[in-house]
Amino acid sequence: MSLSMRDLGDALDGSGSPRTPGGGSGAALGSSPPLRPLGLGALEAALARTDSEVSASGGSPLSGGTRTRRREQAFIIGVSGGTASGKTTVCSRIMHRLHDSCAVIVHQDSFYRPLTPQERADVSNYNFDHPDAFDRDALLRCILDLRAGRSVEVPVYDFVTHSRKTDETGEVRKVEAADVVIVEGILVLHDERLREHLNMKFVKPAFDQFVAPSRRYADVIIPWQRGDNLVAIDLITEHIRAKMTQHHLRRRFPNLEVLPSNYQIRGMHTILRDRTTNKNDFVFYADRLNRLIVEAGLGHLPFIEKQVTTPTGAQYVGVEFARRLCGDVIYEKLPADIAQRHVLLMDPILSTGNSAATAVEVLLSKGVAEDKIFLLCIIAAPEGIVKICSRFPTMKVITSEVDKCVDENTFAVIPGCGDFGNRYFCE
Repeated sequence: MSLSMRDLGDALDGSGSPRTPGGGSGAALGSSPPLRPLGLGALEAALARTDSEVSASGGSPLSGGTRTRRREQAFIIGVSGGTASGKTTVCSRIMHRLHDSCAVIVHQDSFYRPLTPQERADVSNYNFDHPDAFDRDALLRCILDLRAGRSVEVPVYDFVTHSRKTDETGEVRKVEAADVVIVEGILVLHDERLREHLNMKFVKPAFDQFVAPSRRYADVIIPWQRGDNLVAIDLITEHIRAKMTQHHLRRRFPNLEVLPSNYQIRGMHTILRDRTTNKNDFVFYADRLNRLIVEAGLGHLPFIEKQVTTPTGAQYVGVEFARRLCGDVIYEKLPADIAQRHVLLMDPILSTGNSAATAVEVLLSKGVAEDKIFLLCIIAAPEGIVKICSRFPTMKVITSEVDKCVDENTFAVIPGCGDFGNRYFCE
């Protein structure tokens, strides 16, 4: 999903004067301390904290009880807009709301191209808002490194001499790897190569030649007419939070659903994965986790409205399952009308996906529609997810947790929980 912010203009910071190339975010970047990821706090309490508990400008990572970045691939946000449109202010406020996330800002102004002697002699006529004014290749390399989880050294641009301090004194600004990377600048959305790597985009237009056309890449235009549009900031922040909680495979495969993680689910996984857990406890918590997964699967089935009478004599309008919903897949003892049913296919551990794919093929051969099959797993490996979701794109795959990988020699899921069947039925 992309977001676009329209007419954000001067409303955020109350400034009505145009920004010179040396002002705004560029000047701030040249004089502020090194950018580092913000500390991580509890997600549940994030929005309840006050702004005084947060440092949006970066600084050293918070110590004591904080967590490091938790994503293999950074979530990249592009913020575009004209001069003095309030881009930096919006970015800072988003980072305030994301104070439980590991986040950094990269300013496009840092990647201005050093002027040649001829250009410097006529600097008053130089167009700093033209795409050629930026070193777009260097910015792209920086974003690709941050996206891959590598720290980068950002050049420091001197807006007085219109050259890079990096070239003259070796001064650089180190930006640490982070979960969320906000790229801010007037032409962030202009370069197609950079645009392809942005997970989320919004624009603050101020002129038509380069910025206004970038609005067509947005899905939503958010007006900003009354000053502090907290609704817009909340919308963007919550969208980022939702994306961050998604496994990266979820963005690749829309038919994959991973249950939202919480302490209850994590606690049950801890018990199931513990090699010292006895059979009774293993069965008990496996069944509890199974119920949550099955409930998530049942939520995708069709319902019909039903009216009932309560003991008080009042009427209550609710829903009930439509008929012919679920057929139990036990070996191949399938109901005769299986083709008319929705099917819950249960595989506790999705490893390579070969067995599950075979079972799905059996159901398809019996006439069951692919989009009526739901594969439910307690644990799934990326290899199995890729195989199943790619091969059956309309079939829903629901799991409570995605593990690291499948062992190439034993085909066991890592970290996994061992042989689920033996631990559940035999030990």
